[in-house]
Amino acid sequence: MSLIKVKDALEIVLKNSENFGIEEVDFLNASGRVLKESIFADRDFPPFDRVSMDGIAISSESFNNGQRTFKIEGIQAAGSPQLTLQNTSNCLEAMTGAVLPKNTDAVIQYELLTIENGIAKVNLEVVKNFQNIHLKGTDKKQCDLLINENTLISPAEIGIFATVGKTKVKVAKQPKVMVVSTGNELVEVSEIPTDHQIRRSNVFTLVSLLEKLQIKAETLHILDDKKVLLTKIESLLAIYDVLIFSGAVSKGKFDFIPEVLDELGVKKLFHEVKQRPGKPFWFGKKGEKTIFAFPGNPVSTFVNCVKYFYPWHYKSVGLNFENKHNAILSEDFYFKPEMTYFLQVKLIQVEGKLWATPISGKGSGDLANLAEADAFLELPDNRSNFTKGEVFPVIIYRQ
Repeated sequence: MSLIKVKDALEIVLKNSENFGIEEVDFLNASGRVLKESIFADRDFPPFDRVSMDGIAISSESFNNGQRTFKIEGIQAAGSPQLTLQNTSNCLEAMTGAVLPKNTDAVIQYELLTIENGIAKVNLEVVKNFQNIHLKGTDKKQCDLLINENTLISPAEIGIFATVGKTKVKVAKQPKVMVVSTGNELVEVSEIPTDHQIRRSNVFTLVSLLEKLQIKAETLHILDDKKVLLTKIESLLAIYDVLIFSGAVSKGKFDFIPEVLDELGVKKLFHEVKQRPGKPFWFGKKGEKTIFAFPGNPVSTFVNCVKYFYPWHYKSVGLNFENKHNAILSEDFYFKPEMTYFLQVKLIQVEGKLWATPISGKGSGDLANLAEADAFLELPDNRSNFTKGEVFPVIIYRQ
């Protein structure tokens, strides 16, 4: 069976995205989620003519008639009801954020004043109408659209929710995800492995990668026993929206996952991608359940998650995601097999350009190498020689 190309594999993954519905959350817990309603202004922004500098509020007409000294009638504080300037030859002190007093149309900041004995002298020759005033409705009008549906919520959106009184917001519901490790050689993180064992690490890498998407995944370890795998996976399929496996998808005698999934009625959409690392990647569906089965080597698991699961999730929750990052190869590189190669690189910005320097590793099992790199440079499968200065897509995982 021939290997599927990376482009085709990603297309199949994206065609099999799922809508997990909508839920309401407290607005303070919405950061990183995808908004599923449009947000409108509940009143004008700002809702009143707002003083934007600490100083005095005056009638510009009096100033333009030659007046330069103004008696202070009182203080218009932020959060206080609007005052009225009783005599347009006088002034009111006005604080930033306060409503503009009636009968005034300009604010002169304290730095341009000399105040003595309740009299403010203006050290300025020109005053414009509405100087240092943020006029009502100049930002947005009542009922104006503020945030579009399907926006990835950031702290900026949180502030808008608060401003319009949205204590609860509708967001895309997250899938229920189980991350499964397999293998008799794996022990828990807290255990001391024997010479022939290693600690579980891939599942926790995946959990952390999913947390960046605001997904709280659970984990489970299953031994390489076909009967146990059948029983456990059948129960998982009944509970979870997504199963992500790490290991047991290659050609080894104990790599039972593809066989078990087939027996459980999971439809294989592809198995083995023309890429390195991560070639044995298996992907399938059973109804609305989605299964990602990644190879057990840590770099393979990592790159497949960011290359395939991330875009799948973005599309599932309604984000128009496309990797538009590119980087310049900083030195010549050679890779012989006719496969897409995800080259681990260190990134550096030089005069506004992003350069990628290869980080030499010991293959897909070199977990420590991931900590030295910032990204994967995606090199095409139709050539072997890659020249310094060439530009290629880059998947950045360290921000």
